[in-house]
Amino acid sequence: MDIDKSFEQKLIQASDNEFEKLALQVFKYQYKNNAIYHQYISSLGVNVNKINRIESIPFLPIQFFKNHTIKTGIWKEETIFESSGTTGQITSKHHVKTVDFYKLNALQIFKSFFGDPSNYHIMALLPSYLERGNSSLVQMVKFLIEASRSGISGFYLNEYDKLIQDIKTAKHSGRPILLIGVTFALLDLADRYQINLKNHIVMETGGMKGRRKELTRMEVHEQLKKAFKVSTVYSEYGMTELLSQAYSSGNGLYKPAGTMKIILRDMYDPFSISNSIRQGGVNIIDLVNLYSCSFIETQDIGRMNGEFFEIVGRYDNSELRGCNLMF
Repeated sequence: MDIDKSFEQKLIQASDNEFEKLALQVFKYQYKNNAIYHQYISSLGVNVNKINRIESIPFLPIQFFKNHTIKTGIWKEETIFESSGTTGQITSKHHVKTVDFYKLNALQIFKSFFGDPSNYHIMALLPSYLERGNSSLVQMVKFLIEASRSGISGFYLNEYDKLIQDIKTAKHSGRPILLIGVTFALLDLADRYQINLKNHIVMETGGMKGRRKELTRMEVHEQLKKAFKVSTVYSEYGMTELLSQAYSSGNGLYKPAGTMKIILRDMYDPFSISNSIRQGGVNIIDLVNLYSCSFIETQDIGRMNGEFFEIVGRYDNSELRGCNLMF
């Protein structure tokens, strides 16, 4: 299979009808050219010649991104995205061949959900991510801010007063606001200010980062809806190990991008994967992970609801499985 710009574009524009065919092509390419993934599949004793549907593809445990460099092919990365973590904790690292491929995909996904970014003032309250400097979320939001072509759009570290002033200015412009923030920062803002964002978008990206008491998503959304006078709170689902995103327009129900597919695995048998499972471990196919690994076994527990999915928890002791097979 030839890997070039036209194939990358085909992945970004994948339709439902093409998805399985493209995923199988990517799987064969990655099995052949990704040493870590190849070794993992070999350790399972899988006969790759018999894999002719995506449910049969082995999914790489997400922990491998903490202990190995996951690359398909030989190339020098333009950047490395790194996950957040507490002191002393091993973080995940995602080596990215070209930032432009990530950018094209992120903008395409955003447009498919919300329209052109230039229709919005985009204000980002992502303090913990900005402090790290190598966050995939910050990079994605940076693309959106640039594409908004608004002099008001921007990042805010702990500048709550300036953010509120800019929101007031933006509200007089006639262009809607998209306020995206890490959960604890949005709650901090809600504690300090009551501001009416009716007819605008408030979007949380999850995460208390040890800054506040853990709350359920429903509790978080109720507080934010009350503080900002909105009828719904949007959410973004992404992670360091993925280059695609899913979005929710409320109630914690996420719709994956066209480049993603969610397949659940049995809670007690990680190798039992089926579209008939309604609640289980979340496996994700991300076609845009072409140069790392597109088949990720996450630590999340999810539930399917038609074309939507929701995250209902995480596995305990999830570090114990997967990478042990390589040690």
